[in-house]
Amino acid sequence: MEIFEAVVASVSDFLWTYVLSILLLVTGVLYSYRLNFFQLRIFPHILKNTIGQVFKKNRHMGTITPFQAFTSALASTAGATNIVGVPIAIALGGPGALFWMWLVALIGMATKYGEILLGMKYREKNDKGIWVGGPQYYIRKALGWDKVATLFAFLLMLELIPSTMVQSNSISTQLEGTFGFSPGITGIIVAMLIGIIVFGGIKRISKVTDKMVPFMVVTYLLFGLIIIGIHIDELPDAIGLIFTHAFTPISAAGGFAGAGIAQALRWGMARGLYSNEAGVGTAPIAHAAAQTDHPSKQAFWGVFSVFVDTIVICTVSGLVVLVTGAWQEVGPEQASIMISVAYGSVFGETFGGAFIAIFLLFFVITTIGILIFYGEKQAEYLYSLKAAKAMRIVYLVSIYIGAIGGLQFIWQLVDVMLALVVICNVIPMIFLSKEVKSINDDYMHRIYRGNGGDPKVTLFYNR
Repeated sequence: MEIFEAVVASVSDFLWTYVLSILLLVTGVLYSYRLNFFQLRIFPHILKNTIGQVFKKNRHMGTITPFQAFTSALASTAGATNIVGVPIAIALGGPGALFWMWLVALIGMATKYGEILLGMKYREKNDKGIWVGGPQYYIRKALGWDKVATLFAFLLMLELIPSTMVQSNSISTQLEGTFGFSPGITGIIVAMLIGIIVFGGIKRISKVTDKMVPFMVVTYLLFGLIIIGIHIDELPDAIGLIFTHAFTPISAAGGFAGAGIAQALRWGMARGLYSNEAGVGTAPIAHAAAQTDHPSKQAFWGVFSVFVDTIVICTVSGLVVLVTGAWQEVGPEQASIMISVAYGSVFGETFGGAFIAIFLLFFVITTIGILIFYGEKQAEYLYSLKAAKAMRIVYLVSIYIGAIGGLQFIWQLVDVMLALVVICNVIPMIFLSKEVKSINDDYMHRIYRGNGGDPKVTLFYNR
């Protein structure tokens, strides 16, 4: 087993340090260039047409509202990675890992925008009249790469098993350390709660996420900003560490073992992608069910989700562990409790641990709920609706297994499988960049500037 774990770790390091870092950067830069860096240039317009439209009624084609699609997709990204993953990235890659998380987010905005555009254009209705979509659909329909579409769906369906285990392990570890709860009992309770949600399908999942996710995010950020405000004198040094050690090694200090540039790059990009999922291909699955009259309008929510998830939430988590010094007090093997230590240093050990444990529980419930939905859609695409229900049971069982399992090995396994999923999605996206540009140009000319455009784009979408 030790040899197998070493092999998995080596493969994971190679894929994320060399293959994925180059592939994602190339894809993100390509899309940013083709779309004239719209994610920066018209960001106020994106905000106006996302968060600024939350309370407006929508009667366009779709199964759920645009905001529900956004919170459903955000539920899969705003979870354990924001609370546990960021400290792990810092523990193994140093403060510089945060810089690479930011870079992944900035160019990832264009990548996620593109994949949601394609997901919306090539979505279709299933036998139950529910709108479904995702990379497997646009890879098959737009490129005719049936085998690649099948491979993507199969790999993602499998990857979500250890991914679910990672999420449940993070909450069981936290609850055991804070309250002394048995991991097995935690696994059973979490599986039951999530089962109640996922058996209601995307409509029930979206109704849960559009209530819970905004509340959890705002509350978590509020307490994080209070901690940063209390340690405001340490903030300049913390920001300096992030930029300095993105390009220079950092030596060991306290419980921190030290890290090189490659480690900062590897862990920053891996956790950054795993956090916002730009390029993974999961977001189009949730957004495909949204009510909208143009692909770009829904894809803007993808840009906003990357901003909220990585630029805002992950940054606050990272700064909290840096300004409090928790990153030097807690070693890599206990990185999952680093946030609790940071919160405990300000609000007291009992409150800090309880706060993180409770919020992690809510984050994990919404995250796993949407991950199971993603997995079901892959089984439905590959096999049938009955197979999707069978996979639902597999994922619920994996919640319990993950709760009593180890963290480090499972996380490395997720990285390897996630890398394969990304490759299957991103390479087709490179070939479809011209089509994404065409859809975006239609929106920019006909709606953003009001100069008219190519009606064929929207007519085809509304077929």
